[in-house]
Amino acid sequence: MENPAFFQLRESRRQFLALVEDVRPELHRYCARMTGSVADGEDVVQDTLARAYYELPELKELPALRAWLFRIAHNRALDFLRRYDRRMSEPLEVVMNRQDDVFPEPDAEAVRQAAIRPAVSRFLELSVTQRSCVILMDVLDYSLEEIAATLDLSVPAVKAALHRGRVRLRQLATSAEPLSPRSATPTMERYAELFNARDWEGIRAMLANDVRLDLVTRENRSGIADVAHYFTNYGDVAGWRAEPAWVDGREVLAMFRAPSDSSPGYFIELTFVADVVAVIRDFRYVPYIARDADFELRHRRRAL
Repeated sequence: MENPAFFQLRESRRQFLALVEDVRPELHRYCARMTGSVADGEDVVQDTLARAYYELPELKELPALRAWLFRIAHNRALDFLRRYDRRMSEPLEVVMNRQDDVFPEPDAEAVRQAAIRPAVSRFLELSVTQRSCVILMDVLDYSLEEIAATLDLSVPAVKAALHRGRVRLRQLATSAEPLSPRSATPTMERYAELFNARDWEGIRAMLANDVRLDLVTRENRSGIADVAHYFTNYGDVAGWRAEPAWVDGREVLAMFRAPSDSSPGYFIELTFVADVVAVIRDFRYVPYIARDADFELRHRRRAL
């Protein structure tokens, strides 16, 4: 018989995830651009939701959900950037001191398109405050007042950061060099070939004895005996195929759910150690991640 306390905890977690389901893709769009990686962005989203879930019972009243989650996401993204020594090229105090700057209002749709088109990793070229302001306004349609409240800035400071961030993105767009085609590594090619042939025994032979599986948002497994069962679900679907690709400078498997699909529906990240698979990170259950991913498919590229 299931433990009542465990059942209650699981049910409360399910209710919370249902509550935040609609805002989760927006959180990912923000966090992916803040970290410069769709995979790292999902890590920050999960960290954000975990923090919110445990803070919620301590609150005296329910806050405005979207704004509250974005404030947490912003702080968790900053923690991520500090933890991994990412470049934070302009301190907040510098932006705060520019509150008297005045900038002309640009064409809204033009700047929105300029912010949506660049690869996620391009946003790392902006200072953290510029990055936050550009993403919140031009990607997520926040107002100046909402951005100021989320980032604890004045409206003039937000305008200053927006202006400089937009200018920098335009400079990056005009100076971008064509990408050199990248080929898949032999181990990734081999894994994809085995997957597409539904040769699960061949794939199992590529797994390390202590292989770890992260089926993102669903479950974690470890050890070859336990992880081997993961492939059973893929054996039950027809027409799905894997293709080696690159996302944010990382080699991945781009996953197509139908032969007619021109774009991947999600991706799987594999970590190889001495030509065996040590970690499998499968984003099957977070399909929104593919909308922000800038896939380089072998010798061709799918732009955002």
